[in-house]
Amino acid sequence: MAIHITGAPCCWGVDDVKNPYLPPWQKVLYEAGQAGYKAIELGPYGYLPLDIDVVSKELEKNHIGIVAGTIFDDLLAEDNYPNVLKQVDDICGIITKLPKLPTEPGQRYPAPYLTVMDWGHDERDYNAGHSDRAPRLSDEDWARMMGHIKGIAEKAASWASGPLFTRTPVAISNSPMRSTSSRGISRRMSQASASIRAICGIRA
Repeated sequence: MAIHITGAPCCWGVDDVKNPYLPPWQKVLYEAGQAGYKAIELGPYGYLPLDIDVVSKELEKNHIGIVAGTIFDDLLAEDNYPNVLKQVDDICGIITKLPKLPTEPGQRYPAPYLTVMDWGHDERDYNAGHSDRAPRLSDEDWARMMGHIKGIAEKAASWASGPLFTRTPVAISNSPMRSTSSRGISRRMSQASASIRAICGIRA
């Protein structure tokens, strides 16, 4: 089976949609097409418009497709959860209606996908990957975030879009005061992944 490499607006420095210096989304699609990419993700919510006609015209003009939508937001806060679920509906509402990308023999899950990344916590975001100083989630916070991710998976599955869950830049621990072994992190992520797969009807 062939492996296809796609792009993302973050390669153009697109992360916070409030940043006034981001390149125009039309320019990103144009340059991605010129670079030879056949597909790109939507980027953070609100970067590309959610108007399917407008987006379709630019995609067609640049001979490029959409491989995934992206949730890049606070997955922990309870008061932000309704906002995240609205994003899921808005994003899946467009990516499931755009032209589908071709599949390869043996490809288990066709695009489009939904990538999910936790973001918006300075104390954790800026220390991600540094186990010696990254603050840990409490058991309560971990359970709440996993509950939100399961809810995202259920919402996305209702659109018949097989979510592909990628990294969440958080440090995970049973206690906020002690380090977590790689085995412990792997066990907890495996448990979460099993629940998400079950929701989405995905076999291991």
